[in-house]
Amino acid sequence: MSGSKTLLSIVELGGYPDFSALYRSYGYTVETITTGRKAISRLRQGGFQVVVAEFNYQREFRDRTSSLESILATVQGIAGVKVVVLYAPADMEHLERLRVRFADFIAQPLPVNHEAMEAILNTL
Repeated sequence: MSGSKTLLSIVELGGYPDFSALYRSYGYTVETITTGRKAISRLRQGGFQVVVAEFNYQREFRDRTSSLESILATVQGIAGVKVVVLYAPADMEHLERLRVRFADFIAQPLPVNHEAMEAILNTL
């Protein structure tokens, strides 16, 4: 299916609108996954142009900040994939530390609405 665009939506916690219809209106085929581990496995199979993921800071992790860190490490090895990260403003400090290592993503604070997500999609 040459020319198709595929977006991976990683929704671990949610709490914001389902943007699948908006993604489709921009020409993306949408795949939604609910765990970081499954997302990493699926990303390794390839075929995605955009990944939308959540940053859920997890204090109990000893060696990383969240599952997003592992997802970004996986995406880093795949050319041409754009990443959008949704985050709670209270976790901005932790996200900025993550950005030092993985600088190439668009960060969008929660709550996110249709207009904000549409503005992001217009930049991709």
